[in-house]
Parts: sequence; structure tokens; C-alpha cells
Amino acid sequence: MPVISRLYGILIVMYFNDHNLPHFHAKYAEHEALYDFDGNVLEGLLPKRASKIVLSG
Repeated sequence: MPVISRLYGILIVMYFNDHNLPHFHAKYAEHEALYDFDGNVLEGLLPKRASKIVLSG
């Protein structure tokens, strides 16, 4: 799993040969969410504060 970014305990990762629709995974503690490159959540959920940090980058 290539880590794109790591800040405030949040990991941003992308997987090689992952399913269609370009997206990235954001992981925080036991939470995980998939975001498209427009900032829409495709799947999962992060705590509100962590989600704001992900979307502000």
C-alpha cells in the first residue's frame, strides 16, 4: 500500500490495480473512507474533524 500522505494520524493511500473510478483511501484509527478526486465520499466514514482535514488538502 503506497502511502501518499500521513498527517495528524490520517493516512492517504492509493492501491495499484484497485477497482475502476479513480479514488483514494483515507484511514484514521479504525475508520476508513474512499473519496473521489472531487472530494465526494464514495464509501465509508471518517470522524468529522478528520474528514475536514482530508478535504482541505
